[in-house]
Amino acid sequence: MSFLVGTASGALVAGGVYYGFSSMMSTRTQRHRADMHHLSQRLVNAASDIPAPIPASQRIPERPFTAMLQSQWNTQIEALFRSTRALDQQVVEWGRKTLYGGDAGRTKPE
Repeated sequence: MSFLVGTASGALVAGGVYYGFSSMMSTRTQRHRADMHHLSQRLVNAASDIPAPIPASQRIPERPFTAMLQSQWNTQIEALFRSTRALDQQVVEWGRKTLYGGDAGRTKPE
């Protein structure tokens, strides 16, 4: 007899738990559906004159000192590379004069 009472009480508890979870899920699903419907209605009926945020290009603060500093740096680096290139060309010309003689304009002797 104890076996039947234990089985019946277990089934009763399982049924109660199942009903509780089922009822809770049903209630929450209905609430979510109502919330989603409300939000979709707000989205459809929203005013068309909602102000847009400021573009990112206008939100970046202008820094004239930093821009001037970067410009000067780039100018100095450019001048350094140009002078290095000119020095390299002078060394090539000097090497040609030394190896081939007077006329450095010719690349190969005839």
